[in-house]
Amino acid sequence: MSSTTQLTKTDAVPMTSGEEMIRWVEALFPICRSITGNGVRETLRRIQTWIPIRTHEVPSGTKVFDWTVPLEWNIRDAFVKDATGRRIIDFHRSNLHVVNYSVPVHQKMTFVELRKHLHTLPDRPDYIPYRTSYYKEDWGFCLSHRDLLQFSEGEYEVQIDSSLGPGHLTYGELVLPGKLQEEVLISCHICHPSLANDNLSGVVVAVALARALANAPLRYTYRFLFIPGTIGAITWLACNEAVAERIHHGLVLAGVGDRAPLTYKKSRRSNAEIDRAAGYILRHLDRAAKVLDFSPYGYDERQYCSPGFDLAVGRLSRSVHGEFPEYHTSADNLSFIQPESLADSLSVCLQVLTLLENNHRYQNLNPKCEPQLGKRGLYHTFGGQLDSGQSELAMLWILNQSDGTNCLLDIAERSGIEFSHLKQAANALEAAGLLRKLDDADTRLARQVG
Repeated sequence: MSSTTQLTKTDAVPMTSGEEMIRWVEALFPICRSITGNGVRETLRRIQTWIPIRTHEVPSGTKVFDWTVPLEWNIRDAFVKDATGRRIIDFHRSNLHVVNYSVPVHQKMTFVELRKHLHTLPDRPDYIPYRTSYYKEDWGFCLSHRDLLQFSEGEYEVQIDSSLGPGHLTYGELVLPGKLQEEVLISCHICHPSLANDNLSGVVVAVALARALANAPLRYTYRFLFIPGTIGAITWLACNEAVAERIHHGLVLAGVGDRAPLTYKKSRRSNAEIDRAAGYILRHLDRAAKVLDFSPYGYDERQYCSPGFDLAVGRLSRSVHGEFPEYHTSADNLSFIQPESLADSLSVCLQVLTLLENNHRYQNLNPKCEPQLGKRGLYHTFGGQLDSGQSELAMLWILNQSDGTNCLLDIAERSGIEFSHLKQAANALEAAGLLRKLDDADTRLARQVG
């Protein structure tokens, strides 16, 4: 009897728990990351202790479509001192205090001069905002608005001990070979500094997902990318156009650790297999889950879905970026993410991928009228999971729809029967000689005809 591919490890190598993913976040949280630099390298080195990613470096100045790989930024220290020499803003207390990509500065200035370089959130006075200056040379500090109100007139010493010069953009990649060259892409961004949900949650769920797939018998090849946001995806696509043609399904993982229900954003195609699979799983798991239409605003799905590539890549999140008060602030901290949410996000990813792995087309080998199921011992095939009427109905739907053009997801959506039950029915019918699973060459042909 054919089996259903289950994308989980054996009991000897258990699934990564939410608590372990939290520990990974804790290890990565203090690192000051950006779109380039040693913080990215250190992050990737930590990830290499969990999964065997390869790192790649692309030189500054490399032309990547309409963009250019930027100069590399690194920072060692930054502060603002008052007249007594006390550090009233200190990079070592929070790396969010410095505008990411700030150019070096060391001078004394009045509060009026300094104020132009200070960023706060008056509507959220206890939060430190996260700000960047990637593509315009500038400098600045971020602090809570409540702390800003304590400043007075006088002279301040300001220093940002950073460097901005020729270097590299660094990213990590892991490929898990499957039976097919056709690929599933899992992508997450690693450029944000101490922000737990955006996007260390996506990073650790991607790591856990790679560990879960590592020992599984895979139909598809899986490619994991740990990249700086926007420029990292653009750079990877520019350097890997031939590889990108092999990507048939994909997920961007971002903001998957908070308490909000899961949200899936469709690919540009809107009805790609990954869109239907993710939507199907979420509808059956959680009524509060949301499925959003594609828009060209968001995370790196907008690069993978640009019209020159139009890859079938959607995004899995919880709270949507920019729509929760903790977004891009110091409140996106270790207490904002939950181990249960990380574990649930991992489970949903595995269920979506399990559906893709098992979403075959079949050919009914006895297509003229119904075959007699009883004489083949096909009643009560599914044990206690389904009663005989449900199991018979699942088999009848499979037999009726298996003309070589419909996949199991097509049948699940039309019949209302759970995908897993239909897969069991298909296994039983195949073992009884009534059904033939079409190989992937046949499936590709059916897709082209359809």
